[in-house]
Amino acid sequence: MEFPFDINQLFSERISILDQTLVAGRKSTGRPDLQAHIATVIDELGRASAKAQQLTAPITSASKLQTQKHQLYLVKDGESSGGRGVVVGFLKVGYKKLFLLDRQGVHVEAEPLCVLDFYVAENLQRNGYGLELFNFMLQHKNLEPVLMAYDRPSPKFLSFLAKHYCLTQSVPQVNNFVVFEGFFLNRAAAQLRKVPPKKPDGEIKPYSLMEREAVRQEQKSLPWPFAPPHSPQRSVASQCSHSLSVGCSPSRAPPRVAQTSSPGCNRNQSPQSPLGNRCRARRTSSLNRSQLGFH
Repeated sequence: MEFPFDINQLFSERISILDQTLVAGRKSTGRPDLQAHIATVIDELGRASAKAQQLTAPITSASKLQTQKHQLYLVKDGESSGGRGVVVGFLKVGYKKLFLLDRQGVHVEAEPLCVLDFYVAENLQRNGYGLELFNFMLQHKNLEPVLMAYDRPSPKFLSFLAKHYCLTQSVPQVNNFVVFEGFFLNRAAAQLRKVPPKKPDGEIKPYSLMEREAVRQEQKSLPWPFAPPHSPQRSVASQCSHSLSVGCSPSRAPPRVAQTSSPGCNRNQSPQSPLGNRCRARRTSSLNRSQLGFH
């Protein structure tokens, strides 16, 4: 892939490593003009990769690289284009927290290094550039390809992994990532954590009698006009709750005392009142007179 500026001036090494700073070597440090050219190269590579994978939008761009903790390995051919060099391809990797399924179907939480985008120009494929670029990344990361995860690998990329690294048996996943057999066996236990099963939601229980009484007492203590209106039954229950008599409960009214009613006596008068005593004396006098024959 050719550009109207000198690629060798931007990238001094055959394979350059780019990160959030968009700096490739000492030459581009403190040079906004060179960093702008580097951003142009990354954007063009991202668009070419998206077109080759038939994606609706590029997943690699200079702005995304500046906002994400990813690394981009870029390979060039410095002798082409009259000594100005051409860009051959790139490989983007980054760590991702994933929830994966092992062979037993157990959910495992892991954060492996993932291949996020991989592209070599169509006219330069099958010349060893892709293998050179991938091996450089593995050596730089000191990692085996079986311990990595691959984001939506294309059929060409899967054939590449099977041919050069014998990665053929993948473990099915529910997301877009692909991992191969040996990912769960060869990785240290500290890097994998089994996700506990989700507990079922418990039933919603109603308030107990004690809690409801506490809420009722709290509402009664509110000043007017915030206190709820009191019904006759609630007033009796409130009086009973504060009494010390046996048989009273917060939800029941106190038992009524049966009173004897007679002509000339008030029903609401207590049998122990003076008026009640006079009524009984009058009834006794009338009864004695009737027995003696007086009318």
